[in-house]
Amino acid sequence: MDIKRSEMSLMISLDTLLEEKNVTRAAKRLYLSQPALSAQLARLRQIFQDPLLVPSETGKGMIATKKAIELQPKLHLALQELQKAISFSIPFDPLQSNRHFVLAMNDSLLTIVGIGIIQKIFQTFAPNIRLSFIPVPEKQELLNRMEKGEIDLSIGLHDNIPVALHSRHLLSDYFQVAARIGHPQLNSNVITLQDYCQAYHVIFSKTGILQSSIDFALQKQGLQRNVITSVFSYNQIPLILLDTDSIATLPSRFLQRYQNILKVFEVPFELPRFDLAMAWHANMQEDPAHQWLRNLLYQVNHDSAQIQ
Repeated sequence: MDIKRSEMSLMISLDTLLEEKNVTRAAKRLYLSQPALSAQLARLRQIFQDPLLVPSETGKGMIATKKAIELQPKLHLALQELQKAISFSIPFDPLQSNRHFVLAMNDSLLTIVGIGIIQKIFQTFAPNIRLSFIPVPEKQELLNRMEKGEIDLSIGLHDNIPVALHSRHLLSDYFQVAARIGHPQLNSNVITLQDYCQAYHVIFSKTGILQSSIDFALQKQGLQRNVITSVFSYNQIPLILLDTDSIATLPSRFLQRYQNILKVFEVPFELPRFDLAMAWHANMQEDPAHQWLRNLLYQVNHDSAQIQ
């Protein structure tokens, strides 16, 4: 089969259709109308002389034909290689680029890591670069979306990074305790272990569970703290501390953003330091724009760590 130059865009549409197996979702990813993509699918069926996708018996989505199943991995790989060839042949200039990067991380890491990269990109190096910050999906969804190029970087605990991804260490951090200035039970600059365990604690939890790794560390010492509230956003915790007599155990780098409005103490028992890293898919390893972003992210956090 001789693929004409004008039909290359159809191959991109076919790759997306075979991934989504749903015309509506594929059209959304391709920024096309549903009728336009349906017309492209009709043309693709003519080219390959095969239905490619047929309606599911359940009425939800579509099912790939045998020919489409055999074609999909080869087509996907070929398009990936073509994208790499195009990217590598065009020099990346951050001053001129309007590249859109998507970074996955929780809001604590957005505070610790993300704000610095926003400042660097928008104020200094690359005024037209666009950034989107999203929550980290579940592992398999993360891998799928990174392979598709929908997520550029994921930032999180180094030990939690999927082995299928490339990674680079960003920084090490440790926990501290925070409370409002003028907390009636915390008059000195030191919080005792007894005060810590008896105080009301606010924690972060995506699921609402009133326990974290800190509670497990306490349990090993035969101790227990009084967790009364969990919230789904790290940045809500300082607001709660300001209006209550509760305390919270949070990353030191996070608390630096609130050091003018909160009182910070050292944790009165031993907790291990933790390492943060960025991760990316292998298909972005040699992409010049992606390399620039990774190097900048490392530089911003390395320079910040040197200042500490």
